[in-house]
Amino acid sequence: MPLRLIFMGTPAFAVPTLLELVSHGHEIAAVYSRAPKPGGRGMKLQPTPIEQEARRLGIPVLTPATLKTPEALKIFRAHDADAAVVVAYGMILPQPILDAPNLGCFNLHASLLPRWRGAAPIERAIMAGDAASGVMVMKMDAGLDTGDVAMAERVTITDQMTASDLLDALAPLGADLMVRAIGALEKGALRLTKQDGQGVTYAAKIDKAETRIDWNKPARAVLRHIHGLSPFPGSWSEVGGNGEAARIKILRCELASGSGPPGDVLDDRLTIACADGAIRILELQRAGKAPMKTVEFLRGAPLKAGARFS
Repeated sequence: MPLRLIFMGTPAFAVPTLLELVSHGHEIAAVYSRAPKPGGRGMKLQPTPIEQEARRLGIPVLTPATLKTPEALKIFRAHDADAAVVVAYGMILPQPILDAPNLGCFNLHASLLPRWRGAAPIERAIMAGDAASGVMVMKMDAGLDTGDVAMAERVTITDQMTASDLLDALAPLGADLMVRAIGALEKGALRLTKQDGQGVTYAAKIDKAETRIDWNKPARAVLRHIHGLSPFPGSWSEVGGNGEAARIKILRCELASGSGPPGDVLDDRLTIACADGAIRILELQRAGKAPMKTVEFLRGAPLKAGARFS
């Protein structure tokens, strides 16, 4: 018999999971999401992708500022849910909320736990040079992504992958994984395994101070830094010429041959020297402009060998 669920999520990454649960016949009693924020022209309040999808489906949406009050707990319990599904909700669930559903709360986390517990697992995995990432369904407890794991799927991280690419790969995979986990829960057949106490790492939120590119690192480390922060918040560097410096976000690149002082432009194709090796910029973004391919950029702002990224 399909379960009665509360769904808690915010970004586009969570949308495939919501849609899969609905398509498999589970009843979504309510959707919880973060409150709308100003954005776009006119800075009008913009509902989250999950709120937009839930309203399209006719599901009630709640956007509480906190879940820690007696009133919030009373409302949550009133949904009389069998379980809660949490996908990138962005708010910590206090213990009384975790205890409210009869079967518990289940989180879809975008890493291979216990590696990269926390807020930015996709970005951190790429930036650290990891060979793989994945998604896991975990029964939530009061710790930070410390709950017992039910199911997992693994994805190879290539040097061509940006954070956006990995996110796009993991979203449908995670949706399928959660549906299978909830299906097993429905039948009383979901098996949980405690996380390994070894290999724990934490994926802290990305700090603005981390976004500047350090050309004094090896080329592959520079590439992974760029791709791990693409498209948001974006890694950046200043390029100088004729006594002026312009800030440029670099969104996509590839390893290239060449050597020289770190930060130097080596040719007219935007190959940049690193401490060991070089990268070639494939896509970038000037301040206030849309992202563009390097070929387009060079038509309007040619950079020759000898220019320098600081």
